[in-house]
Amino acid sequence: MTSPHAPGLPAGRLVGRTVEVPPASLPTDLLDLLPAAEPLAWLRRGEGVVGWGVAARCVTHGPDRFADAADWWRETAAAAEVADEVREPGTGLVCLGSFGFADEPGDSVLVVPEVLVGSRGGRAWVTVVGREAAPDLPDLAPTTPPDAPRGVTFADGAMSGAAWEVVVADAVARIGAGELEKVVLARDLVVTTDAPLDVRWPLRRLASDYEMCWTFHVDGLFGATPELLVRRERGLVTSRVLAGTIRRTGDDARDAGLAGQLARSSKDLEEHEYAVRSVADSLAPYCSSTNVPEVPFVLHLPNVMHLATDVTGVVHDHHDAAGASVLDLAAALHPSAAVGGTPTKVAVELIEEIEGMDRGRYAAPVGWMDAHGDGEFGIALRSAHVDGDRVRLFAGCGIVASSDPASELAEAQAKFLPVRDSLSGD
Repeated sequence: MTSPHAPGLPAGRLVGRTVEVPPASLPTDLLDLLPAAEPLAWLRRGEGVVGWGVAARCVTHGPDRFADAADWWRETAAAAEVADEVREPGTGLVCLGSFGFADEPGDSVLVVPEVLVGSRGGRAWVTVVGREAAPDLPDLAPTTPPDAPRGVTFADGAMSGAAWEVVVADAVARIGAGELEKVVLARDLVVTTDAPLDVRWPLRRLASDYEMCWTFHVDGLFGATPELLVRRERGLVTSRVLAGTIRRTGDDARDAGLAGQLARSSKDLEEHEYAVRSVADSLAPYCSSTNVPEVPFVLHLPNVMHLATDVTGVVHDHHDAAGASVLDLAAALHPSAAVGGTPTKVAVELIEEIEGMDRGRYAAPVGWMDAHGDGEFGIALRSAHVDGDRVRLFAGCGIVASSDPASELAEAQAKFLPVRDSLSGD
């Protein structure tokens, strides 16, 4: 494992406190609190956490990236002293994290913010964390708003749309030949701007336009994901599976018909069944019981509709699976069939062979965890990675035997829209 401390951060015991604050003392939008430097966010429908500053940081990579990060977190949390007067999931010592999709290359990261502000169920709190001593509580006034992006230009990333269709056709042929049942293929777009992007701008747009999704930012990776990989709260585990997609038209009557079409589509139902089975099988060793609904529901988002299933379970409280944290569960679930394919090992090997790009932390777990192992990790979909004035957008599609390359390209274009629209300056 790499050093848990970023360069320049002295080693030492983490000390902090969580205090409850009146919800009315916070801005209506928690994102208004974020400074431009080192912002962190995990929000849905106005609730969640935002943070800034770095009290501690762990960077891992390779096939043991999840286990190394989980070990570091358990050691860090055990040594920390954080007085918590709220005692809810998301209070006390909390880290936010984002992980690489593949074993190599790239880094995964956990960050303990110096300041974390949370809101949930009518309660609000502030946590401050430092080394050897807790910092003072911050001013909770809105910060200076971000500037709009200027000179935004879009270009193909690793390959053109036409080239990607050829890759999809190759995958369909391999599925038809019996090599595998499903593979998820992704493509990227590259955006450049006249000045370094202030990530708070797209975060605000995404949180406003896609309030049913989880809007996030961790270490340059931002987006609004509709897919909750796993939530753990006092032993109860939930995982939302999305697979099977149709683009919305904006006409309510027509969209209602399309939703029915999606719910009856043999191609989409097949893709969805693979994904649900993958999640249920991965959770089974960690849960004393699991519940898998027989029929998916249709999740309506502003740009697309998905087949969705919420798989639930209860974490084992005995044997070697006792105390499995939300990060342990996320590691067990990644990559699910929804982002890799079926069989997973064969699908991931095919992705590495033909996809032609480095996914980085796209389509991998992103979220938060507290010292008790509770938390939420989503799948980093509808997402992008910002590095100064360069932004990479990602979108992926599940490919099965009946997939049509042109239709899959259109679906990928629809999935680019949330982040693409969030970068406009109007």
